[in-house]
Amino acid sequence: MEVSSISISSGQVKSTEGLPIRYDLYSPISRNGLSFPVIIFLHGFKGFKDWGPFPDVCEEMARAGYGVVAMNFSLNGIGDEKTEFTEMELFERETLSQDLEDVGTVIDALQKGEISDSHSSLNTDKIGLIGHSRGGQTAIAAAVEYTPVQCIATWSAVADYRNRWSDAMKKDWEEQGYTEIENSRTGQKMKVGKVVYDDAIENAERVIAMERVGQLRIPTLFIHGRDDETVPYTDSEKLHIACEARDKELRLVANGTHTYGAAHPFESQDFPKPLAEALEWTEGWFVEYLR
Repeated sequence: MEVSSISISSGQVKSTEGLPIRYDLYSPISRNGLSFPVIIFLHGFKGFKDWGPFPDVCEEMARAGYGVVAMNFSLNGIGDEKTEFTEMELFERETLSQDLEDVGTVIDALQKGEISDSHSSLNTDKIGLIGHSRGGQTAIAAAVEYTPVQCIATWSAVADYRNRWSDAMKKDWEEQGYTEIENSRTGQKMKVGKVVYDDAIENAERVIAMERVGQLRIPTLFIHGRDDETVPYTDSEKLHIACEARDKELRLVANGTHTYGAAHPFESQDFPKPLAEALEWTEGWFVEYLR
């Protein structure tokens, strides 16, 4: 269902520890009393809702007939400046557990009407998730955790975050309580605290995608770029094999990088071909399974 016009509004809800979860709501303008299912878009590690073409992706999904909530995780390090990491002390302790809690908070806020738009009628009993990279792995955990989620699509999902950490990083955590990574876009040195590692190990059964994907029973689409330079496409292959959903699919994008040819800032009029392909498959998946 293509809609001719959408409304975009922004706001925030409080996380379980009282920090803001900032969001943008892209809503099809309701006509004839129609209500629209909701999709929540989850960014990845060092990501944010306003990265590159993500706002355009969300707008495109809204035009396909969905309310779309693009959210920043409460500890992702982005504050009032939409595209700059100004809250590094929060980024340092962004755990997978808190990311998962944040998704639950947003779902709860949707169902209570705290995230809404006066121009639109949202069917918050029908919720889907799109997650990129680390957000894809969190989408899998959230889909098992929260029953309103009825359909998901992952882009470049990480199968097991425990395998992402090198021996050098673990040594840093043991010796100084943090490790440092570089943000290639900004040049910032970004601390990742030992609490992040400890949380993933101690709560693996709840927060690690490979530990939870076998419990998935809802329609699940795995998309991955064949040329992903950050997370190998074999991660999505493993997740697809382990997924117990009756309706599941794996799509590998030819020439697809980790961000499907997109970069930040995004100034093109058109999506790169790999991203357009991923989006087309994703739209088709939700049209079939989230109505």
